Amino acid sequence: MEVTTIEQTIINLAISLGYALVTLTISVIALYLIDHFLYKKIHFIEEIKKGNIAASIFYSVILIFVAIIITVSIN
Repeated sequence: MEVTTIEQTIINLAISLGYALVTLTISVIALYLIDHFLYKKIHFIEEIKKGNIAASIFYSVILIFVAIIITVSIN
C-alpha cells in the first residue's frame, strides 16, 4: 500500500503541530520559572495589568527567546 502525497502532508502537519505544542508548553513553563526565580521583586503580570507597556514587551521578548532556544534544541 502506497502513501499518497495528501497522507504525507497530513502526517507532516501532525508532527509539526506536535512540535509546536511541546515547544509552547516548555516555553510557558520556562517563562514561569524565569519570572519567579530570576525576577523575584518584579511582578510582571501585575505590571502588565496596570498598563505598563515596557513590562509587557520585556515579558514577550523573554517568551520569544525561550521559544527560539527550545525550537532549535528540539529540531
